[in-house]
Amino acid sequence: MPLGTYFPDEEVNSIEEVVPNDKLVWKMYFDGAVNIKGVGIGAILILPIGYHYPATARLRLFCTNNMAEYESCIIGLKMAIDLDVYELLVMGASDLLIRQAQGEWETRDITLIPYRQCMQDLSKRFKSIEFRYIPRFHNELANALATLASMLPYPGNTHIDPLEIQVRNQHGYCNTIETEPDGEPWYHDIKRFLKTREYPEHAKGD
Repeated sequence: MPLGTYFPDEEVNSIEEVVPNDKLVWKMYFDGAVNIKGVGIGAILILPIGYHYPATARLRLFCTNNMAEYESCIIGLKMAIDLDVYELLVMGASDLLIRQAQGEWETRDITLIPYRQCMQDLSKRFKSIEFRYIPRFHNELANALATLASMLPYPGNTHIDPLEIQVRNQHGYCNTIETEPDGEPWYHDIKRFLKTREYPEHAKGD
């Protein structure tokens, strides 16, 4: 049977502190993925200068969607604490979690009460912290991490080297046309051979 839990206002206020300037504050995005393949969680910490720190895990335990959202948020908060972050803006697409963190909704689901208490305790470790709802299409990176973790088939821990995301303005095939050491493109000899077969008299002049 669902339980209604009341959290004192002073605890709610510690979570709802507003960060004065978003540009100067660390940001954290979180998301959970529950699908036929499994359960995955993902969180991204972003420094004010733009560096990204990802965290992801595959959960081998029963989780509802809401539980996975809390798991992903908690892993992100713990990572921020380990990195000595004092001001944090937390963003996610879980309307329920955000509203519960802001104190707008009670935590009635008995399975979420321990998560809510844990998040409260972690939130007190920050000088200031704000929870903000964002649409899912603005949370694609954390969602991609969670989905990837949920689909990994390996039974144990998996290490994937950090990804370097390149920006390219040309098609991949454009990069294959390179200049050979003799200063001619790679297709020069083929072009000359074909010309020799069609126009033998021009072969020496090419």
